[in-house]
Amino acid sequence: MPFLSYPITFAANWLSRRRFPYQRPRRKNQIHTLGQSDWGDDCVFEPIDGGSGGYMTGLRKGIERGDYLILADGSNSTRYQVLEIDYYSNSPDIWIALLGASAE
Repeated sequence: MPFLSYPITFAANWLSRRRFPYQRPRRKNQIHTLGQSDWGDDCVFEPIDGGSGGYMTGLRKGIERGDYLILADGSNSTRYQVLEIDYYSNSPDIWIALLGASAE
């Protein structure tokens, strides 16, 4: 019986290490800083729940769910985490995101 189980065990181990095309490797959450020069033309922030979160529309590639956005306004800055993000289909660098307060 042990002889029969060897090929099955080998195949299961091999499959568990194999990356299939539909599996995307998990990347570490990135931190993006948006300063005063970005406001207006490149991004718009609409606070909700008294500023503990908000909706943001922006023009920048590479932002994904789980990333952190630091919104800097002069000497003040607030850190938010991207809870959901959706890129526009007709322009792949324009997105709208739901942001939540982030513990620093």
